[in-house]
Amino acid sequence: MVEVVKYSATGRRKSSVARVILTPGTGIIRVNKRTFENYFPRETDRIMIIDPLKLTNTVGKFDIEASITGGGSTGQAGAFRLGLSRALTLFDAQNKPVLKKSSLLTRDPRMKERKKPGQKGARRKFQWVKR
Repeated sequence: MVEVVKYSATGRRKSSVARVILTPGTGIIRVNKRTFENYFPRETDRIMIIDPLKLTNTVGKFDIEASITGGGSTGQAGAFRLGLSRALTLFDAQNKPVLKKSSLLTRDPRMKERKKPGQKGARRKFQWVKR
């Protein structure tokens, strides 16, 4: 019995979390059991996600299965890209300098700041009234 090698990694951006699994294959990308083009209709998101594959010359060499939760479409795309980049470094350690130089292994830490008690929003205060 032949053992299929799988490389899995997690990517996060804003409030989105993406679990990415790479298996050697023909280049099929599935996101939440839907096709890649169907899940990400915006062309800019698709181009952004495929960047790590283009930089490492691995387009069409892997079947990619992703499970994404939380956030909006752009945040999910960023999380997917980070998870894909991390999985590619697990596949081959020589990919790491190329991806790091393009800052694809850097997690974007910007998240929505929480609302504080006694305030209208995260930083906005209630309007002050003298009388």
